Amino acid sequence: MLTKRDLLRSAALAAITASTAKSVPVHAQTSADRPGFFKAKDIAEAGFIYGLPIVMNYGVMYEYAVDRNSGQFKAPFNQIKNEPNVFTYKDTAIVTPNSDTPYSFVWMDLRAEPFVLSVPAVDPKRYYSVMLCDGNTYNYGYIGSRATGSEAGDYMVVGPDWKGTTPPGIKKVFRSSTQFSLAGYRTQLFSADDLDGVKKVQAGYKAQTLSDYLKQPMTTAAAPAIDFPKINTELAKTNFFEFLDFALQFAPPQENEKEIRAQLASIGVGPGKTFNFKDLPLEQKVEVGLGMKEGEKKIAEYLANVAGKEINGWRVSSLFGDSAFYNGDWLKRAAGAKGGIYGNDAVEAMYPARRTDSDGQTLDGSKNNYTLTFPAGQLPPVNAFWSVTMYDGKSQLLIENPINRYLINSPMLPTMKTNADGSLTLYIQAKSPGADKESNWLPAPNDTIYLVMRLYWPKTEAPSILPPGEGTWQPPGIKRVA
Repeated sequence: MLTKRDLLRSAALAAITASTAKSVPVHAQTSADRPGFFKAKDIAEAGFIYGLPIVMNYGVMYEYAVDRNSGQFKAPFNQIKNEPNVFTYKDTAIVTPNSDTPYSFVWMDLRAEPFVLSVPAVDPKRYYSVMLCDGNTYNYGYIGSRATGSEAGDYMVVGPDWKGTTPPGIKKVFRSSTQFSLAGYRTQLFSADDLDGVKKVQAGYKAQTLSDYLKQPMTTAAAPAIDFPKINTELAKTNFFEFLDFALQFAPPQENEKEIRAQLASIGVGPGKTFNFKDLPLEQKVEVGLGMKEGEKKIAEYLANVAGKEINGWRVSSLFGDSAFYNGDWLKRAAGAKGGIYGNDAVEAMYPARRTDSDGQTLDGSKNNYTLTFPAGQLPPVNAFWSVTMYDGKSQLLIENPINRYLINSPMLPTMKTNADGSLTLYIQAKSPGADKESNWLPAPNDTIYLVMRLYWPKTEAPSILPPGEGTWQPPGIKRVA
């Protein structure tokens, strides 16, 4: 399955391919109309940073809505798929998935007509959200507990060029910047025996085209069929810019994209182009390969050392939002996708993350055991709930473990043990800490560790983690156990 890690290995393989491939200048630009070597390398670097979230999103869309044999397929376009369980180690299409809230998904094809999302009345005690994320990975709207309340309602999603009228009964209109868009639902699960409660809420989610909602014939022509290019691990390694080339035709350029789009066009990527890596001359292969490798390094560096602020070893940042939030900062957008594509806006959820212990050493379950202690009265301040989730440090995926526990979250507090002073200690290790402590055990891989804390609907009044990196509440450090 296509994962983020595989995409980021593309540069290395591209460079290897360049050193061995024959020069086949079938679709190559002439030297007269192409930038020089170093300029073209810089454009490929900038294009990789700009395009990474777009290509990652296409990879997920292909697995979820196009390829029925992907092993991750959910439903065709314009059909909702409710997951009856939380995600586990078997779910590999999205990196750093949450295992708190059973998901629902609908990939919307907005080319022919708008789409209507209807939600039921939900118990105010149960948090839910519908995040609208387009092909640019912009979170362009929310429905749910925080954003619109717990009442029932109908909401319309329109494509970038829609100019129709809003029918009666629609509470709000959301505009996607791309013609294909995702609605990702998160419905809170209180405990393992609460699945029927979640399913009851999910059964009330409705997703339909505007004509079906109005019970009228469609007044516009049906959108033409598309031959979606197959994307998998190997293809993503070598054909990155071909997938970007394909995806951009469904994303009309915004004002702040015109410069990077023009630069990409100068190396053969964009509307009307037919970028084909394998047909490039050797020198152009090297340009692209080196540029992608440099782009990959910059994204990793930004995510590790630039984004947000380090607090007690946790990287506390805000990397997700709408087009105005990024304001053309493609490096921030790429870092967000690398850290965990489809993350929420800070007001919806915060994601402190870490890979090191309190001494700055890499977290590694094959070498050490660790503890994370919340002092009495200092649990994460949220309106909904919080969690600490364990991932494999290399793949950023959930890990298989003997008790099928992928996280510890606040709904589990009644079953956990507190210390004599009222503090709460989590035991982070590969092997059981013992029967008396197992209720507080977060199983770790026998390898490197990536930890993500989630604060859903964080409180805005003190103590608060907001604003990101400057809040009055700080996540505690992680200690290595002798």
